Amino acid sequence: MSHDVVVIGAGISGLACANDLARQGHDVRVLERQASTGGNAVSRRFGGFLMELGPTTFNGAFPVAMERIHRLGLGGSARELGPNVQKRYLRDHRGLYGIPTHPMGFFTSSYLSPLARISMAAEILRPRKADQTEETIHQFAARRFGKGFADKVIEPMAAGIFMGDARTLSIDSTFPKLPEMEQRFGSIIRGVMAAKRGSEPGRRLLSWDGGIATLPRTLTHRLGARVHTGVAVNKVRHTGSGFEIETANSGTLRSRTVVLAVQPHVAAALLENIDPAAAAAAGDIAAPPVGVVYLGYRREQVEHPLDGLGFLSTKGDDQLISGVQFCSTMFEGRAPTGHVSLACYIGGARNPETTRLQPDRMISAAARELSSLLGIKGSPVVSRAHIWPRGLPHYALGHTKLRTVLRTASQRVAGLFVTGNFLQGVSVANCLDTAGDTAVQVQAELARGTELVAGANQPKKRSSGAD
Repeated sequence: MSHDVVVIGAGISGLACANDLARQGHDVRVLERQASTGGNAVSRRFGGFLMELGPTTFNGAFPVAMERIHRLGLGGSARELGPNVQKRYLRDHRGLYGIPTHPMGFFTSSYLSPLARISMAAEILRPRKADQTEETIHQFAARRFGKGFADKVIEPMAAGIFMGDARTLSIDSTFPKLPEMEQRFGSIIRGVMAAKRGSEPGRRLLSWDGGIATLPRTLTHRLGARVHTGVAVNKVRHTGSGFEIETANSGTLRSRTVVLAVQPHVAAALLENIDPAAAAAAGDIAAPPVGVVYLGYRREQVEHPLDGLGFLSTKGDDQLISGVQFCSTMFEGRAPTGHVSLACYIGGARNPETTRLQPDRMISAAARELSSLLGIKGSPVVSRAHIWPRGLPHYALGHTKLRTVLRTASQRVAGLFVTGNFLQGVSVANCLDTAGDTAVQVQAELARGTELVAGANQPKKRSSGAD
């Protein structure tokens, strides 16, 4: 028996793509190496606390992805950020600075020097970029807003959002709307002023009472028996009529099309024998290790008001933490009554070696670092640490070309598709949008194949002798 589609990988991207194709009536099989689905979208509850091991929010500013959320019946149960998220916090060698979220916040705060604030304000007067050379995030921000803003705002932002390095990440691949805004309006400030008030993505972050894992759980439930966990894929072979998928413990499956929804290094291994160009592109995408340290305290132990999403940090020689989320402030129900919870992020491209610490040392070091910043007294009442040996994909300079090679795999090998968070964006909403685009391409390939088969089965027109 041959399936219409075999999706390899049951993270959010693979599940969403499979769900779309199953809704179209296609015979879909999903193979997942791990014992459970969801990839790195893992939410764990213990003792009244909820810890997110991977992504923590869903960006409601993506309309197509939001349509999918409503179609899954998850729109009504989505929770918005808590009312106490009132400030953004940044940390440098001097300590923690609370910056108002209104447009003039950086101008009124003393976090940036007077010279840096003047340079930031002068962005509106600077000419738009004339050439097409690719820039890093840091180069773009320094050119538009000044080096001070790039060093003290954009660098920690890149480390916090992508666990990456602003001096190597591509602005075109990570924040494509900013170069577009520069070209359209001649200034980022003018572009922001032209945008509708309240449309900023950060104001529409959502989650569910059960955490982000609610989404893959729902997708898995919809797919039902089509999902097979604990199945490791050893090799994918291209045949004249489709593909053979050789597994370690479930025999060999046959399929008309294949979707690889796995991490880049896994995709590189599976693509090696069928599309060397795509294999090389996937292999060039780095994913530095990331550590998550979760800490829970009694509320009276913490002096800081925790009135924000958390804080991002500039790089320091004696600093372990790149960023912190105030989990219990972001969403209600993330800590028992009278308690608060925090998630610390370490490693990434900034300092990958820190993820080699033993869990207990990592926890104690993170707790010690937070104590002086947030006025914490005593030890946490709960603590957990989790290491992802491969974290978020690193969209370095040249990533656009790599992405193009991966997205055009089906042009070189008919029926072969790649999807995941290493293509169009790392957020959950990005993954849903990319998976939806992939499903449309698979659907078109299946329809094309059906038409070819139908045409081949039609009786040939008899020659009239005049031809």
